[in-house]
Amino acid sequence: MAWAEQIVQGLKDAGVSLAAYVPDGVTWRVLRLMEQDPFFHMIPTTREEEAVGIISGAYAAGQRGAVFMQSSGFGNTVNALATLNIPYRIPFVWFIGMRGGPGEFNLAQVPGARAIPGILDALGLQYFHLTREDELDRTLSGVIALTYAGRLPVANLLSTLMTGGRDAPR
Repeated sequence: MAWAEQIVQGLKDAGVSLAAYVPDGVTWRVLRLMEQDPFFHMIPTTREEEAVGIISGAYAAGQRGAVFMQSSGFGNTVNALATLNIPYRIPFVWFIGMRGGPGEFNLAQVPGARAIPGILDALGLQYFHLTREDELDRTLSGVIALTYAGRLPVANLLSTLMTGGRDAPR
């Protein structure tokens, strides 16, 4: 099973049926599959913090949700995380399509992507680098359990080592 299919199945197995996203070339491989599956309710957004707000409100109403974005939009989420999710302990499963790694063709993507782990550390949020399909099922099920047990967002950083990057065919 390809990495995108593994993510879809992992979300289904955990009852995560709602997803808000800003589309990009990496996460779209997962989102396209989710849109074709009636289990999921998909909400496209114009900005990353809007996706965080929607999924946070859904959690308050009893739903489990996921947020999908590209690393270049990560910075837009910091205020929402620091003033909503962290103090009020609102979890969501988070997928960030990483740019700036092996195979990157746009050097402007490198500094922002490199800063993400440090910013997550400063916020006290956990994250995991997803780099290998053969470890994905186990890692993802553990991350989802951790997300809801800890009642905080946990980020899955989708490495180009696993996804092939933005323009790689899969």
